[in-house]
Amino acid sequence: MMRDGYVARWRGQEYQASPDGGEIRLYRTEPGDGFVEVRPGRYVRVVPAGEVEEFAYVRTTCTWKGQPFIVLGEHEGWLRVEYTGGRWPVAQAMRLEAFDFGVYQGWAPVTEVTDLREQRV
Repeated sequence: MMRDGYVARWRGQEYQASPDGGEIRLYRTEPGDGFVEVRPGRYVRVVPAGEVEEFAYVRTTCTWKGQPFIVLGEHEGWLRVEYTGGRWPVAQAMRLEAFDFGVYQGWAPVTEVTDLREQRV
């Protein structure tokens, strides 16, 4: 599973999360004590930030064609990747899409990607 987003450890369990001022929103895919369904298969519980044991941003990184990338998602044997090397000539030579100023993305075949790992920031 490719992860890119906040996570929080609360009462010994890790959840997808999002900060909201002095509170943390915890998310899960099934019902749980104190969790409210916000849409089918998505439940949320808001807890004080002080109750959270750990809070971090998790992202999946990789190397493709010798260059560093963040993995944004995956679909049918392809990874949606964002170049983090910061060099426009490299992004251009790799035929990456200019997603925004200085932000370059593309689709990489899973079979060409190396050093796939999760990092906590």
